[in-house]
Amino acid sequence: MKCVLLSFNKRNQINDIFINSEIDRIKKNERNKDSKRLIQYGYKIYFQNDEDGIIREIFSRIGVKNKFFVEFGIGDGLENNTLALLFEGWSGLWIEGSKKSVDKITKKMARTIQSGKLTVINEFITKDNIDNLISGNVNTKNEIDLLSVDIDGNDYHVFKAIKSIIPRVIVMEYNAKFGPYTEYCMDYDEAHQWKGDDCFGASLKFLEKNIDNYCLVGCNITGTNAFFVRKDLVQNYFLEPFTSENHYEPARYYLCGFPSGHSATYETIEKSLTMHCL
Repeated sequence: MKCVLLSFNKRNQINDIFINSEIDRIKKNERNKDSKRLIQYGYKIYFQNDEDGIIREIFSRIGVKNKFFVEFGIGDGLENNTLALLFEGWSGLWIEGSKKSVDKITKKMARTIQSGKLTVINEFITKDNIDNLISGNVNTKNEIDLLSVDIDGNDYHVFKAIKSIIPRVIVMEYNAKFGPYTEYCMDYDEAHQWKGDDCFGASLKFLEKNIDNYCLVGCNITGTNAFFVRKDLVQNYFLEPFTSENHYEPARYYLCGFPSGHSATYETIEKSLTMHCL
């Protein structure tokens, strides 16, 4: 058994070396050398990929207003876009449809929730209930710093139904199969559950054209999430043109889950003296 374990660990090490080498190669590509392009700033803390670093780079350019986030489609809370922000004085709202996941979060992150830094709601999200879920649990005056949307299907339709908040930055999953030119968005289906196939979400070109009053400023290295900044905040901070042709990243799902130190645990946030003393 010990030999099998060592063999397994060795395979993981080889895989990590390959992934890190591939990430380094992509970042050094001539296309990505412009300092305004976000992909070179990506790194992972908790999210599956490099979104943590990109989010921080965006806010280093535009500044923060109230350090408040709303994220839905969070899974068990250990691989989402906003967990790392809690360590930096942010607070926010998580919404997740899985009761099992939410029960686990509320048990394992009880101290963080009781501190008032995080609200967690168990609800299956639809375009008809999303705005009430947000407005009933967000105390800010409309504007928030970050909205993250990842529900593997009706993302755009649910996003369009949100009226109670005005995010400064939006992170939204896109369907990278369709490349930078094709406009695609799945029809709204309240009962939709992703089956691991290509029927989900919207293409990057569709989002670029239909997320009004926001500019597409970049995508992450795996071709999973796109980043949008409100037009009044863009100034000269990001790489133009703000088009899918300029910012599209192909589906590099083989890089998903790339390494960032030891495995994530709830105890880290629960025992964070810095976070609970803010």
